[in-house]
Amino acid sequence: MKTDIIVVGGYGHVGGQICKLLSASYFGSVYAAGRSLERAEAFCSRMGGGVKPLVIDVEKPVSREHLERVKLVIMCLDQTAADFAEACLKAGADYVDVSANGRFFEAMEQVKQRKEEVDGTALLSVGLAPGLTNLLVLKAMQALEEVTRADIGIMLGLGDTHGKAAIEWTVNSLGATFDITEEGRTRKADSFTEGVKTDFGDGWGTRTAYRFPFSDQQTLPKTLGMPTISTRLCFDSRIATVLIAWLRKAGFVRFMSFSPIKKLMIHSLGKLRFGSEGFAVKVTGYGKLAGAAAMAEFGLQGEKEADITAAVAAAAAKLMYENKLPKGIFHIEQLFELDLMDHGITLRLTHYEGTGCHAVIPSIQSWSRMQS
Repeated sequence: MKTDIIVVGGYGHVGGQICKLLSASYFGSVYAAGRSLERAEAFCSRMGGGVKPLVIDVEKPVSREHLERVKLVIMCLDQTAADFAEACLKAGADYVDVSANGRFFEAMEQVKQRKEEVDGTALLSVGLAPGLTNLLVLKAMQALEEVTRADIGIMLGLGDTHGKAAIEWTVNSLGATFDITEEGRTRKADSFTEGVKTDFGDGWGTRTAYRFPFSDQQTLPKTLGMPTISTRLCFDSRIATVLIAWLRKAGFVRFMSFSPIKKLMIHSLGKLRFGSEGFAVKVTGYGKLAGAAAMAEFGLQGEKEADITAAVAAAAAKLMYENKLPKGIFHIEQLFELDLMDHGITLRLTHYEGTGCHAVIPSIQSWSRMQS
């Protein structure tokens, strides 16, 4: 009988929170996995027996026998290949991935296009961005009769504690050139350019956010048929945001290719603690309602972005664990919707067979506004 839940990277920043949340419902069935048995055991010793240690190296082949008792795998590490995820699905284990790596999504898309026989459900784009951003774009589409464009704005607090993988990804992305979709056509864009003023709601106000290679803007044109979509980023410190944009424009990112400079920046950002722990997300959908031009705006605010990512992943995992979902590879907006509340949001399954289709994600404030 399949009962085990394996959290790969389960003793890391996000993975540890996921283990803690899931062990409250599935005590003794959750495994914190990674390459270091010592770190896994040290983490599990603080979990009161609810989480067990496990050694897994995702870069090495995993046999079907090793996954015989595994019902769900949650991946918290960055990958570029889909071999491990494909092995899980073929062994009948469901799979959740909280990464935002575009190359990994492309690899999973190739698995999907090959029409490989899989006996599990893979859920991608799980977290804050991608994740909640995808679901807010879906909500904007549902609010309007026709949507021709969606703008996503993300504000992150520099006082928050971010995991090493998140910091490395952010630093590596500062000099990125990536694809965006405009009017159904693909063009190249540079990270931290083309700033746009974005109103993040009460408490944060209007800030200038810049293009950034979040994967939601690459996947949503395919999953939702969005003709034009963009995702932009800023920080709670206006000075830090302007400084990074200026350094990008001045060409400083050329020096990021030098390993010592990159390591120094990653280390510095890891120690940085000015600003708040808050985050804000704003999605604006442009289209028509009752035949007239209209705009639907949805916003979220909260604290500790990594904890919210873990909460979203744990909520999705719980619903997958307790329900039968369609087999295949999906992004979160293809299987879930959001219900907005005053002091939290509800993640709701749209296709399921099982015991329940709702899971509350607390500690998030939401707001919405329609204009025509």
